[in-house]
This record gives sequence, structure tokens and C-alpha cells, in this order.
Amino acid sequence: MRNTRALAVAGAAVAALGLSAPAAVAWDTPRNIVALPSVIARGGQLTITVDGCRNGGTATSNAFTRPARLSPIPGARETARGTATIRNDARPGPYDITVRCDGRSLTKPHAFTVIGGVRGGIGGSSTTGATPTDMAIGGGLVTAAVVGGGVFWMRRRAERRV
Repeated sequence: MRNTRALAVAGAAVAALGLSAPAAVAWDTPRNIVALPSVIARGGQLTITVDGCRNGGTATSNAFTRPARLSPIPGARETARGTATIRNDARPGPYDITVRCDGRSLTKPHAFTVIGGVRGGIGGSSTTGATPTDMAIGGGLVTAAVVGGGVFWMRRRAERRV
């Protein structure tokens, strides 16, 4: 009885796979748009990969500095890839990508998310740094550490004299 059930399940799986394969092969429109990384800072570069785009095409978004050119990937059937640069003034949030290949277009909503840029390298000269309250808390912690270290050191010294 167990063999019959296993054979029936295996047959149903093979039939489902066999029926879906011709539909997947016949579909020659752009599909499966993948943007990596999916979360990116302003000014960063985004890699776009599109299936069903055998001759290449273009990818556009409101966050891109200019449309990205998609080129076919050698050895990959009907797949194209391109790189886009995110505008420095792009607002944080989700963005769509529209791909145009072989006279057809496809839009993937919320394909990637732009986050605010990092102000690296300017250190303490930034006007958005620590507030006076932050400085007071930090100074208090440093003072407490120095006093605690001094007490510990003096106590250790006193133990050696005895």
C-alpha cells in the first residue's frame, strides 16, 4: 500500500513539472527583475538582473542618475544585467524599476529601498554631532571611571603595606 501512495505522489509531481515547463520556456517577455543590494544608500551602485531579456535593454527608475543599460550575460540564456547609480539627492524610501527589453516593458514595484547617506569622515566638525547633554553624560562616565580606577589603585597599594 505504501508503494502505491509514493508512486502516485511521484507521478503527480512529475506531471505538474512537465505541464509547467512548456509555459516557462515559451514566455519571452522580461520577467524576474532582481535589484541587489535591495537596500542602498544614496550615491551607491545597484546591480539589476532581468530574465527574459535576451538582447539587452534599459532599466529606469526615479532614483537613477540615468537609465541603466542592460547587456546580455554570456552563457546565460535570455538574461541581462546592468548597473545603475543612485542619485545623491534621492529621497529615502522604496522605488520601482521599469525594464524595457525587445519592445516590451515590465515594472517591478518596490524593487529596492534607498536609505539616507552616511556623513563619514567629518568627525567632530559636523553640526549634527553630540549635544551638550551627550557631552555631559560622557564626561560624567569618564570621571566616574577615573575616580573608580584611582580608588581601586589606592586600595591595592594599601593592601601591600600591611
